[in-house]
Amino acid sequence: MAPDTREDIRVDETVDPTRPWQTVVWNDPVNLMSYVVHVFREYFGFARPEAERLMLAVHNEGHAVVAEGAREQMELHVRAMHDYGLWATVRKAPQ
Repeated sequence: MAPDTREDIRVDETVDPTRPWQTVVWNDPVNLMSYVVHVFREYFGFARPEAERLMLAVHNEGHAVVAEGAREQMELHVRAMHDYGLWATVRKAPQ
């Protein structure tokens, strides 16, 4: 039997409760830009200029952060985006 050569690796499991989570909407080949603006206005209540700015970020950069806060709330936003037919995920906000 070969000797065990694995190293012990320590993972920092410290959780920063103040670090927010984000809802990220991703570009897709299906939804019209006008529909994405409609969803952002209807669901999040964004004014048209902000909804259009976020839609253009999704379109041009491939994604946009549309909300930031507690993980549970971001998961609800992602579920809502899926219900509207948009691609969305939750991620931790960068430090």
